[in-house]
Amino acid sequence: MKTADLWDAKNKKGYRVMQRNGWEADVLGSARGTTTVCRVYGFETECGSIYTHDIVAYKDADGNWRQDVEYTPSQLKCKKMNDAMGW
Repeated sequence: MKTADLWDAKNKKGYRVMQRNGWEADVLGSARGTTTVCRVYGFETECGSIYTHDIVAYKDADGNWRQDVEYTPSQLKCKKMNDAMGW
């Protein structure tokens, strides 16, 4: 999978990302909304939708994990609502 020098909330397809729970994932679709489709490497490897606000790090061009993830206003609003519900 490709990596990125800069994090771009509008074009993450192909990035290797780290979720809040520590699982790694490859982004398979665009992350313009509050969810994106990923291949997640957890207990099992599977594809599915994840919340974009659960992405906490990504790999840069040198293969290092970067945590300077920025979210869109709609992604932050979704996170706030999920936090309020205890998710």
